[in-house]
Amino acid sequence: MPTQRKAAIVTGAASGMGRAMALGLSEAGFDVVAVDRNAAALSTLPAPIKPVTADLSQPDSFDAIVAETIGAFGRIDVLVNNAGIGQAAIRADQRGNPIRFWEVTPAQWNQFLTVNATAPIMMARAVLPHMLKAGQGRIITVTTSLGTMVREGYLLYGSSKAAAESAMAVLAADLAGTGVTANVLVPGGVTDTPLVGDAGDRSKMLRPEIMLPPLLWLVSDAAAQVSGRRYIAADWDVSLPADRAADAAGAPVAWLSIARMPIEPG
Repeated sequence: MPTQRKAAIVTGAASGMGRAMALGLSEAGFDVVAVDRNAAALSTLPAPIKPVTADLSQPDSFDAIVAETIGAFGRIDVLVNNAGIGQAAIRADQRGNPIRFWEVTPAQWNQFLTVNATAPIMMARAVLPHMLKAGQGRIITVTTSLGTMVREGYLLYGSSKAAAESAMAVLAADLAGTGVTANVLVPGGVTDTPLVGDAGDRSKMLRPEIMLPPLLWLVSDAAAQVSGRRYIAADWDVSLPADRAADAAGAPVAWLSIARMPIEPG
């Protein structure tokens, strides 16, 4: 009897890294649901990728995406939380003209938290019952370089991505022993995607496809026990065996390498 194909959801899949990851997973034999609010761009993805138009700022989108996936493929094995909003949405030249924290409006702050921090958690919450029932699953969230989280002018993007990173550390701890893993994947530098806006010479940026080698390893059987880690795609040496490349490109998720648990009463 042939092995049943696994199913993956990739958010923010109409362009950039999300599109590259959706295509890469499909070529690797996964059934893929590509999620984005840009229906026109989604429609250009080749079959058999299933496009699902959804706005992750809307609370009813998460269950709807899961229902579409289960209806199409009957299972959910992988969730790639890639959808995000960058500061170029506020100011295209924000790298040279920083958005100082006092310029940030409450509406902008809420928008970035909703898309970059809340949506990955709510997507994970929506897929989890199906993964727990199967006794296996992979939750992979795209955050950003730790330096970006603390650089000047990056309150909106850096802080919201830091919240998502912290959440993945908690998910990994909560999911220990369930067969479901939670990890973080970052490109490791400015990547040629629409999100970055006017960020310089695009020919010198990282390519979106840089995410594929670590992603395909994270969804493989070799990484079944790997959880609570962050991988930098730019540090992934494709000339090495995958396990050695993972060791070189990986570190504890968030700030676990320097974390000190608080003193508790009793």
